[in-house]
Amino acid sequence: MMTTIEGNVVDVRDKRVYPGKVDHEDGVITSVEETTGEYSGYLVPGFIDSHVHIESSLLCPSRFAEAVVPHGTTAVITDPHEIANVLGIPGIDYMRKDSKTVPLRVYFTAPSCVPATPFETSGAVIGPSETEELLLREDVVALGEMMNFPGVISGDPEVLAKLDAARKVGKPVDGHCPVLAGDDLKKYIAAGISTDHECVTAEEAYEKHRLGMRIMVRQGSASRNLRALAPFAKENEFLLVSDDKTASDLLEGHVDMMMAEAVSLGIDPFHALRAATLNPAEHYRLPLGAIEPGRMADIVRVSDLQSFRAEEVFIGGELVAKDSLGRFEVRPKEMVNEMILQRKVPSDFELLAHGEKVSARVIGVVRDEIVTDSLAATLPVQNGHVMPDLADDVIRISVVNRYKDAPVKNSFVKGLGIKSGAIASSVSHDSHNIIVVGVSSEDMAVAVNTLATEGGGFCACSDGKCSMLRLHVAGLLCTKRVHDVKVSLDQIQDRARELGCVLHTPFMTMSFLSLLVVPHLKIGDRGLFDVDRFEFVDPLRESQ
Repeated sequence: MMTTIEGNVVDVRDKRVYPGKVDHEDGVITSVEETTGEYSGYLVPGFIDSHVHIESSLLCPSRFAEAVVPHGTTAVITDPHEIANVLGIPGIDYMRKDSKTVPLRVYFTAPSCVPATPFETSGAVIGPSETEELLLREDVVALGEMMNFPGVISGDPEVLAKLDAARKVGKPVDGHCPVLAGDDLKKYIAAGISTDHECVTAEEAYEKHRLGMRIMVRQGSASRNLRALAPFAKENEFLLVSDDKTASDLLEGHVDMMMAEAVSLGIDPFHALRAATLNPAEHYRLPLGAIEPGRMADIVRVSDLQSFRAEEVFIGGELVAKDSLGRFEVRPKEMVNEMILQRKVPSDFELLAHGEKVSARVIGVVRDEIVTDSLAATLPVQNGHVMPDLADDVIRISVVNRYKDAPVKNSFVKGLGIKSGAIASSVSHDSHNIIVVGVSSEDMAVAVNTLATEGGGFCACSDGKCSMLRLHVAGLLCTKRVHDVKVSLDQIQDRARELGCVLHTPFMTMSFLSLLVVPHLKIGDRGLFDVDRFEFVDPLRESQ
């Protein structure tokens, strides 16, 4: 049945606006005709977030759709490597099945790094044969971000086999190569990797762009690179992505807010629109991204081309949201993954040393970034135990293997501001072992044991008393509504701030402190890791 949507049509390809009517049938645009009508608002293509990890929202895919569709997001390309590192293919299948229960178009990339590196323990392994099987699926549009850039550069056979699998089926490969430059960058790109979302300076973006990469400008919750990359984005085509967004931030906005921020920084509205519509659609070969015959009738009626506030959202020609309210039912699929973890004691979270002081390597938190500094500190030793230095904001950090019994790995971190207690999480990129930071080893043990009992989530503990946000799907997600998750998340983050934490998103920032593929110093379940040298290092240097 033929249906028409009328309004001021925004042609993102030719950068023009005209009154028109859009006819569509069976979800596909059949014709777009200019008219003489007068309309308020604008008809723009549905917004596409072309690089997002749904798991970072703490929402299952159907609840994620419930949160973002009213903001005008009609499609996302998600890399499910978080849940894949915990549960493998069954985890990916859960995400696919749940996403199919809602109108949002959810496309996937095949996770390329499960585990992310050979230096940590994950819950699953996805090899080249499984990767090729995933790439053959219709809703899998690319090979997911290739974080193992040292493996690409050195010619690791398994890494190359996955790249060959993508080449064989004719699908692009997403990249992940923070601060990579020069000849190593050329080798990485020559392997067939076409995008990067890790640029933090305009100079980095320019170099990668000149070598043929499509630059994804990231404006998420933990990493906000849009301002730094605005000089590049004003002059060049790019893709606008979130990478990671919290449930709280999604209530405020998604791609609409990212485009509004781009315009506020002086980026042309048509340019910003293309970054979240036509550019990702053409890169991933999707029939989306423009109001043209033959493309899907995914259209958003927005109030203006500055805020991009969605008044009506159509997916396949069907009205699925109006005035910030979704018009579809959400019935999430359930999945419970029990966490097998032996009970921990305070001594598991302590480092021992001789003397009165010791020189220690310290992870330095960089606000609003997932990169960290590699610092050093002189710490006191009491009764053979290395102690935090609250005056210098240096506290304990530990990672606990959630998949098998193994020694806890301990070090120190600076920049969180915590003055007492501990906070812990079963969300720790990318293998999602338990990560915990704190002043008190007693509270660290209680927090970790609470997570194990409850099946995962976020925990804040002080004087043995815990507050918690439970994430029962793989210790990563829940099936609650976004508003309910926001309330619980705000409460647990407020609890972290009561302990002294100075960060906007303490649990998300903490989750990246174990990401061994992003410089400079991180910690995994096997120890403290120097990303620049790509090797483990001792957390203690020397006693004094």
